[in-house]
Formats: sequence, C-alpha cells, structure tokens
Amino acid sequence: MARATSGAKTVPAESRSADEASGTPGRMPVLFVSHGSPMIAIDDSRFARGLDALGRSLPRPRAILCISAHWYVAGTFATAAAHPETIHDFGGFPDELYRIQYPADGDPALARRAAGLLAAQGATATEDWGLDHGTWTALVHLFPRADVPVVQLSIDGRLPPEAHLAMGRALAPLRDEGILILGSGTMTHNLRHAFGAMRSGDTSTPAWAATFDAEVARAVERRDEPFLCRALADEVGRLAHPTPDHYLPLLYAAGASLAEDRISFPVTGFDLGSLSMRAVRWD
Repeated sequence: MARATSGAKTVPAESRSADEASGTPGRMPVLFVSHGSPMIAIDDSRFARGLDALGRSLPRPRAILCISAHWYVAGTFATAAAHPETIHDFGGFPDELYRIQYPADGDPALARRAAGLLAAQGATATEDWGLDHGTWTALVHLFPRADVPVVQLSIDGRLPPEAHLAMGRALAPLRDEGILILGSGTMTHNLRHAFGAMRSGDTSTPAWAATFDAEVARAVERRDEPFLCRALADEVGRLAHPTPDHYLPLLYAAGASLAEDRISFPVTGFDLGSLSMRAVRWD
C-alpha cells in the first residue's frame, strides 16, 4: 500500500468508519482547509493535529478533487496523469520537506468528468501538472496512506469571484459520485505581515485578520454568497488577501455545498499572528 513518506502519519485501518470499509460511499462532504506554511506537513502543531483529527472523521471517498491556491493560472485545467508528480513548489525550507512524496494515484476519468462539468469555462484535462504543496501538505494529514486517487483543479486567475463560486456549484454533482471536493488555501494570507511577525516575535493577531476571519465565517454559516464574493473588495479584505489565490478555493467549496449541509469549523486559530488556519466542513 502506498504511503506518504518522510513526515506523514499513517492512520490505522481500524480507526476508519464502517461506511468507509463498505466501499460504497454516499454523498461526500466538502472541505476548505487552510494549509498556511508548507511546514504544516512536518511540524507537530495544533493545526496539523486538527487536520489529522479531521481526516480520521471523514468517510472514505472514491477519489479527491482538490482546488489548490498554488495552481493559479490563466485557464481551468484538471490533472489527468495516472501517477501525478509530487511538486515541491517552494524554497528555503528544511531538506525533510523536500523528501516528502505523496504517491497517490491520479484518476484520469475524474479529470475528464470534472472538465466536462466545467466545459462552459473551457476546462480541459492535462498531464502538465501534478500535486503541488497546496494539495499534498493537507493530504498527508487527511489521508496519510495516499491510497485515495487525487485530481487537482487549477484556478483561473482572470475570472471574478462569482465565476469561481459558480464552478463550485457545477462540480457539486461529484459529491454523489463518491468524490470529496477539497479547497486548499488559507483563510487569511498576508505573507508580508506573517514574515514580519516571525522576525519580530510579535505574533499577536491584528484586528484586520480577526475581523476578516470572523466575517467570512459568519457569511459561510449564513450562506451569504454575495458577501463571500465581495469579501476582498474593501480595505480589510485587501489586507487579509493582497492576492486572491488563497481565498478563491473557499468559493469552490462553498459553491459545491448544499442548502441542507451542516456547517462546522473543525480547525480554527491563527498562525504567525495573522494567518487564519480555519477549516470549513459541509456535510
């Protein structure tokens, strides 16, 4: 059985649910997770432990469709490789992090299915990308055995927020086909502030970060899609996200949710002062 290596943990088979063991998944949850720094893959932090616990609570999907902040390009693409590469798309981190491999299979049929659901946006399947760290740093905690196929979906940076929400809505039928839809970004993502806090040692949470995190959480609970789409338009939103890449995965997840879904926040709190590590679950 393939397993993520060099820092990933293994979930004992007996910790998984009876539904998972049956091999007949029902409607899958939708998740948004905040991955923060790539170090979440190897650090023993409360945020990493929160993702471990979240993973243990999930039913086993047939496959995972992940929308990662780190495939932010001009176009919508789905990874169609049968064995996607583990991409180490960062610099200046410990060697242990670069040694991690997440050897999950791909799912070319799912890539084509997702592209078909997004045909109106010109989506296509491609083998020119693999699993970047927005995907695998979360999955080493959620599914540490790397035994569930994974397809990654790009974010078209040319599109307005409403279009990303609509694409999430178009992908929602996958949930009834055993597919876990996972958005991976960071709820607040101002790296200049985070690096400054790391250098100074002042990791107090600024008001703008706390305000944005709380307002978006309330909007998620109230299913206030207009607010979610305009959240980056004011000064607080621009401070929370100087660029939109780490916010937009939330819109795909919110779009794929259903009115009857229960909403919970299995991980909360701030890292390096201003990085909200909030996770959202709809099921």
